[in-house]
Amino acid sequence: MYESGVRLPAPKIVEVRASLPSDRSLGSYDEAFAHVTGARLPNETEIAWDQAMLDAWLEYPIASDRSEFSIHPGLGRLGLRVVTVLRFMPPTGVVRAFEFLGDPGLVRLDPRWFQAALWFVELGFLHILGGTDHLLFLLCLVIPFRRLRALILVVSAFTAAHSITLIASAYNLGPDALWFPPLIETLIAISIVYMALENIVGSNIQRRWIISFGFGLVHGFGFSFALRQSLQFAGSHLLTSLLSFNMGVELGQLLVLVLLIPLLGMLFRFGVAERVGTIILSALVAHTGWHWMLERGARLIQFPWPAFDAAMAAGAMRWLMVIVVLVGLIWVSRNIIRHRAARSSEDKVAVDHRVGR
Repeated sequence: MYESGVRLPAPKIVEVRASLPSDRSLGSYDEAFAHVTGARLPNETEIAWDQAMLDAWLEYPIASDRSEFSIHPGLGRLGLRVVTVLRFMPPTGVVRAFEFLGDPGLVRLDPRWFQAALWFVELGFLHILGGTDHLLFLLCLVIPFRRLRALILVVSAFTAAHSITLIASAYNLGPDALWFPPLIETLIAISIVYMALENIVGSNIQRRWIISFGFGLVHGFGFSFALRQSLQFAGSHLLTSLLSFNMGVELGQLLVLVLLIPLLGMLFRFGVAERVGTIILSALVAHTGWHWMLERGARLIQFPWPAFDAAMAAGAMRWLMVIVVLVGLIWVSRNIIRHRAARSSEDKVAVDHRVGR
């Protein structure tokens, strides 16, 4: 236990009780307190040695109940699979519930906004670097262009799209049915296969940003599945944590692009012809994505198809309207940027012409 960043001394063991596996006294603080301070089990109680429960009341000396508290449980070493359920009840009355597997490291029970932000930036950065399917999708984006300037619109559309669905899912605006995660995982594999095949037959950057936007909506839901268990560490800063996680993802994507672009340039310059190399790399990515698509699709078809009722139709229409509006905004922004770039080029030509005279 830590108070304001300072590790507290060893706790005092106030009470200890052996309990039956069927005991449910730890369902609330009051029941747990009454149980630990109440009567012990009778001596004649028979308990199997590997089923006994041990309940303990530990007391730490603290300076103030208004301090910032953190905990590093370290309980993961107690077994092959250790699940910790923690409820923090500060004087404000706002109860914070945590549930984590193994050793989560240092857990801030009521983090400040910048502490939550830093934690989620790191989480997003590590997630994108460890997500093979998202990395392969980025590789498909980079292979045919390999210039940051040409990729700005494509990557921006992908970023805007997955930010929308990531935030929407965190606020429970997406479907919560059991079939939805397998569907998203299958669609992510399909997006990789499609982008790889498009690289093979020939890609057009003028329309690729639209495709990237559509697939970005799908990948955003994929990010939300990985983030769902971690939102418990956000405290009261849900939106800040979401934006910070997204920032971490973007930093990871930027690092990947910065590394991939020169590596692909060197490969196509010294190793293999550009067109041949594009086909070979895209075929390898398509092969991997195809196997993922079949495996994930096999899991998806095990779920029954959802009933298309009025509620589902209304939800689909809301998402469709949002997508249409956002695509329209991106299209208008793109035309404005192109118009300004064209005017800048015309002005430069006019200046050069006058200077030449």
